[in-house]
Amino acid sequence: MTQSNENWWRDGIFYQIYPRSFQDSDGDGIGDLAGILQRLPYVKSLGVDAIWPSPIFPSPMEDFGYDISDYTGIEPLFGTMADFDALIAAAHDNGLKLILDLVPNHTSDRHPWFVESRASRDNPRRDWYVWRDPAQDGGVPNNWLSEFGGSAWAFDEATGQYYYHAFLAQQPDLNWRNPDVRAAIYDVMRFWLGKGVDGFRVDVIWHLIKDSEFRDNPPNPNYVEGRPPNERILTQYSTDQPEVHDVIAEMRRVTDEFGARVLIGEVYLPLHRLMAYYGNDLTGAQMPFNFALLSTFWSARSIEGIIEDYEKALPRGAWPNWVLGNHDRPRVASRVGPEQARVAAMLLLTLRGTPTLYYGDEIGMHQVAIAPEDVRDPFEKNVPGIGVGRDGCRTPMQWDATEFAGFSAARPWLPLPEHHVRDNVVNLEADSRSILNLYKRLIGLRQNYPPLVAGDYHPITAQGDLLIYRREAEGRAVIVALNLGPDPIAVTTSAIRFGSSILLSTFLDREGERIEGVLDLRGNEGVIVAPPA
Repeated sequence: MTQSNENWWRDGIFYQIYPRSFQDSDGDGIGDLAGILQRLPYVKSLGVDAIWPSPIFPSPMEDFGYDISDYTGIEPLFGTMADFDALIAAAHDNGLKLILDLVPNHTSDRHPWFVESRASRDNPRRDWYVWRDPAQDGGVPNNWLSEFGGSAWAFDEATGQYYYHAFLAQQPDLNWRNPDVRAAIYDVMRFWLGKGVDGFRVDVIWHLIKDSEFRDNPPNPNYVEGRPPNERILTQYSTDQPEVHDVIAEMRRVTDEFGARVLIGEVYLPLHRLMAYYGNDLTGAQMPFNFALLSTFWSARSIEGIIEDYEKALPRGAWPNWVLGNHDRPRVASRVGPEQARVAAMLLLTLRGTPTLYYGDEIGMHQVAIAPEDVRDPFEKNVPGIGVGRDGCRTPMQWDATEFAGFSAARPWLPLPEHHVRDNVVNLEADSRSILNLYKRLIGLRQNYPPLVAGDYHPITAQGDLLIYRREAEGRAVIVALNLGPDPIAVTTSAIRFGSSILLSTFLDREGERIEGVLDLRGNEGVIVAPPA
C-alpha cells in the first residue's frame, strides 16, 4: 500500500482506538495522544494500515468527546496540537494512515456557535441550530425522542423556544439546511485535511437533515418493552431525509480536493437504505459502515444470508466493508463467546471488503461488568437498568499484568477486569497460539495473498454450524471453512472441490497439513485452505 494509492482504503485494514482507554502517558488515568504515539510500534506490529481515534477535539466530555466545543483544537485531556502533529507524522513515517472522527450533526452547548445562537432570536447564528416555537399547548414542538432518553426538545427560557437535540440536551443539533453551517464544517474538514489527515469517519451521518415540516414520527408497531424508550417511534422524519445525500456528496467533494483521502459514514439503517449512502455514481461516502455482523444471530445460515444480501445490494463498483466491534456495542468475545471470537476474526479478515478492528478485540477483551458507582456513560445514566451502557466495551487496553494493566500509573477512568492479569498483550504475544497471534497471522496472510483482498466472494455452503465460501482472483483461490459450533464436523472435500493443504487454522497448529478426502474441523475451528498448485 502506497501513500499515493487512491484506493488505499480498499486494500487496508482500519483499527479504531478509543483515546481515553488506549494508553495514558501522564498518569491521570485517561488515555491521550502521547500514549497512542507510545503504542504505535504495537499497532504497526499488528499489520493494520490506518488508525481511527474517536473524537479528540475540545469537549466538556458530557458524551466523552462527541460533544465538541471547538472543531479545530485538541482536548487538553488528550494533549496539545503539537502532540497531534507528532502523532500524525509518526503514523505516516510508519506507513499508517490516520482518520479523524468528525461529529458534524451536533456540537456541545458550550460551543461558541451555540452560545451565540441562544443569545437572542435575532442573533446571526440563531439559524445555525434547530429552533422551534412551542406547540399550541405550550409543550414540545413534536414527538421526536432523544436517542439517550426523553424528548429531543429542550426549552430555552431566555428566548422562549425549543432547540432540538438528537442525543443529550448538551448536544444541540446543527441546522444542516443552512448553507453557512455547511460551509463552516467544510472549512473544518479542510483545516484537518491540510494538516495531513487521511480522511474522516463521520458520526451519525444519517441524522444530518431533518424533515422541513417537523412532522410527528409514527409509532413503532414492533416496539418491545425493555428496549430503549426512543425506539417507541420510528425516525421517519428526524433521520435519513432525501436531502442528506446532497450534503454527503458535498463532503466527498471536500475530501476529494485533497487527493487520496476517504470518507466513511456511520449509518445504522436497513440494507436497502444504507446503500444510498454510497451516492449516485458512487459520489457519496466511499464506505458507509456496514454493521450487520454486530447484531446478527451467530449461525451459518444467518451470516451467509447477510453476506449474500449485502453483496447483491451493493451498487455497481461499490466496495464493501465489515465491522465486528466498536465503542457503542458489546465486545465480540462476549457476544459470541471466547472460543468463537477466533472464528469471528477469521470471518472478518477473509470476507470481501475493508475490515475495521476495534482496539482490544485482537486480545479477546470481554465486555466488563460495570458497578453502578463506576458508570460513566450518559446513556446508561439516563436509561438505567436495561443494558444500554457502553462503558463495558470502552475499558482500558490490557497491556500487561501489572495493577493497572500497563495502561496507566494511576487508577483508570474505567475499571479493569481481574482477568487482565492473564489476558494481556505481553502474555499473548509470548503465546504462539494466542488470539493475538492469530490476528497477526490472519492480517499477514490477507496482505500477502491477493484473493483475500481483491478476490470475488463465492458462497459454497451454509448448513448447521458449517459456513464455507471461496475467495478467488486472477486464477488463484482459497477456501474458508468455519465451524460456528462446539461439535466437530467432517466435510467431504470432493463435493465442494477443496484445496490440498491448510494455510491457517484458528488454533494455529495445522499449517501445511494436507487434506485427503475429508476435512475434519474441530469444534469452534476455522481454516483457510489452499487449492492444488
